[in-house]
Amino acid sequence: MVRAVGTDSGTKSYDIFGFDDKTRDVFVDEAIPREEMVKNPKLVVDRLKEIDRRYHVDAIVVSSGYGIPLKLARDASAEEIALATFITENDVKRGLRIIGLRKLLRLIKEDPELNYKTYFTPGVVQLPTVPNYRKINKIDMGTSDKVYSAALSVVRHAEVNGIDYSEVNIVVSEIGFAYTSTIGIKEGKIVDAVAGTAGFPGYLGMGSIDGELAYAISNTVEFSKELLFRGGAAYLSGSDPFRISIEEIIKPGTASYELLVESAIKGIISMLPATRPDAIYLSGRFSRVPFFVEDIRRRLESVFDLTNFESRIEVLQNLGKVAKQAAEGAAVIANGLAGGKYRGLIDVLGLRESRGTIFDHVTVADRDRLIKTFGCYME
Repeated sequence: MVRAVGTDSGTKSYDIFGFDDKTRDVFVDEAIPREEMVKNPKLVVDRLKEIDRRYHVDAIVVSSGYGIPLKLARDASAEEIALATFITENDVKRGLRIIGLRKLLRLIKEDPELNYKTYFTPGVVQLPTVPNYRKINKIDMGTSDKVYSAALSVVRHAEVNGIDYSEVNIVVSEIGFAYTSTIGIKEGKIVDAVAGTAGFPGYLGMGSIDGELAYAISNTVEFSKELLFRGGAAYLSGSDPFRISIEEIIKPGTASYELLVESAIKGIISMLPATRPDAIYLSGRFSRVPFFVEDIRRRLESVFDLTNFESRIEVLQNLGKVAKQAAEGAAVIANGLAGGKYRGLIDVLGLRESRGTIFDHVTVADRDRLIKTFGCYME
């Protein structure tokens, strides 16, 4: 029996999920508003310790920002934590949300009750299963939590179809509060992805930015990372996406709705050269909106009809009622790392072979200078 816990640091909430692999009982399924976590990261530390004391957890996997090669929290360096949450000194002063995650990772690293059983994990760009030529000049091909959703998708698809993890060929589209990210999986391995600010527009984020726009902005105002969380589908409505529900903004027929639906579809189609999926899984906050899911399914099927291609389109099922799929995926990875039911998944995903920094594949700038600039703490 292995009891494992996983977390997902989303833009809207910090989710925590825990399960027992013998009974399949869910013993924690909750979400802490992200604003509360940002203001006081110790809330998460205290809650994880409370859960551990009560349920005697074997392993914990926590959201690790852009990614840290797989290791126990106590073994992570200060530089690795800084790079996984990299921002400029001025953005530190602005108090951007990612600072809350940075402080949380430091607190966990320094806590003797958690640091020997809590793992930091890689982002997609640090996985050896993705060919280097697909990583060129990419930093965010999918943050650590996107790997969690992919892991859960591999497990679910294998279980439903009675096949080995190495036989799983799927695409996972995570449509979250900030970004829309898509991951291609071939033979159980992550082989390609379009995500975050290198992907298509999301609900909050603009997605991949026109280089000319980046040039124009950087020469008129200071280019803050805060800008990367704007300009997406929600902003077409003219409403404040943090004050009204997603259902009020994303209405069929509106420009906001069309942008978000098309972004998800374009992301999925972009994975087809890397993998021929037997199924496409939708996850994230918007996978809980039935009419949105149905519209994506209908439109994708229309596109596939043109090429005689067939692939099932499913919502990624999870045991949690509150925590989203990524948190459960993190718990599945924690279970595998502790030698539980899902231990074979760790090898297939190549997590133990993850390596490097998020800047390793940059060719248009001095990588050493990037690491030196962003690999130090500034708060």
